[in-house]
Amino acid sequence: MKAIVDGGTAAGTRDPDPARDPARDPARDRARDRAREAADDLCSTVFASLRRKDQREKGRQYVQGLLSLPGRKSMRGIAGRVGGSAAEQSMHHFISGSTWDWEPIRAALGGFLEASTPLTAWVAQPMAIPKGGEHSVGVAHRFDPHQGQMFRGQQAFGTWFTSAALVSPVGWRMFLPGEEPEREPLRGADLAARAAYEESAYAESAAAAVIETVRRGAGTPRPVVLDIMRIGTRSTMNRFAEAGLPVIARVSPTTPLLVTDPALPGHGAGARSAREILQSVKGLCTPVEWTDPDPAHPTDRHRRTLAVAVRVMMPDPSPARRRHLLLVGEWTDARRPPSGMWVTDLVRLPVGPLLRLTKQGLRVGHAAEHSGREAGLRDFAGRGLPGWHRHVTLASVAHAARALAGTERYPVT
Repeated sequence: MKAIVDGGTAAGTRDPDPARDPARDPARDRARDRAREAADDLCSTVFASLRRKDQREKGRQYVQGLLSLPGRKSMRGIAGRVGGSAAEQSMHHFISGSTWDWEPIRAALGGFLEASTPLTAWVAQPMAIPKGGEHSVGVAHRFDPHQGQMFRGQQAFGTWFTSAALVSPVGWRMFLPGEEPEREPLRGADLAARAAYEESAYAESAAAAVIETVRRGAGTPRPVVLDIMRIGTRSTMNRFAEAGLPVIARVSPTTPLLVTDPALPGHGAGARSAREILQSVKGLCTPVEWTDPDPAHPTDRHRRTLAVAVRVMMPDPSPARRRHLLLVGEWTDARRPPSGMWVTDLVRLPVGPLLRLTKQGLRVGHAAEHSGREAGLRDFAGRGLPGWHRHVTLASVAHAARALAGTERYPVT
């Protein structure tokens, strides 16, 4: 059984000689060389938890294979850099059949990055992994709230390290909601209840993913950006407060909130939706400048949008649990409803720094799409969850090597 999707190389053939490849890009080759050099330094540190020398070497070879292979990564291609079918079987066992623990490697990776460049914020973002088969772990028909569309495949959550210099993932969790048997289609209230359950499970899985990752780190807690649609619920905000982690989270337009500023419309009027509150104070918006990280616009990245921050609380049956928050709204078009809504317990920050903090999610999104593809983050196709965790951990090391080598830059907002 192959652990990684075959990158298109026919059985029994070798990868093409890059020196004879007419599509060879010298600049990309130089970037890969820099990343592979950075990977050797990185692997020598983050693989210290692997007790056996042969495991550390296999880990290094796997990372180097991810960095050197163009396109989708295959076990055959990675093993081909080492040599022969025996190498493929050995590498397959290392990923899918071994027992080494990926958590210490993720912790070491986060520590290495923080020693290299000061952490700005943690960013949690979903990663949809389309899959057509029936046997891979976690595959189902799903709605991806981040993209706003249905897909078939796996849903994972990545926790990303972001700094002024780089962005790179250091923690992962696959969303595996409980599968309840259904004898007949759900309708009406039953369907609404199932949707509410799945949305709650989705938010719980995302929150657990980032809290587990951040708790492994050392030093002063940095803000967590939950760049996940509709995650700014009362339970999520309470979880982060209990964990002692400052957070800014996307919120649904219909989320009920209490206005706590007596000078603003709606104070004392009971719970109102986030969108209604923001629409009532749109006249108080101020322009905020930020930098678009999209590499497709290298000469036109300066952006300006309108934003406002309103002091609110989330309704809670227990008044003692009601905490002061800020509701942040952003408008890309003043004639329309707000394009982005967030809640945060960073109540002392002005609206400008808060909005720019949310733009770290754009940097992560671009890195996940471009560098993530080069590092093979989505390329695992085995059936076991441990194999997926080991692959995505080593792919994160490969991604970090690319970031440390400066092969791709996503500017600070």
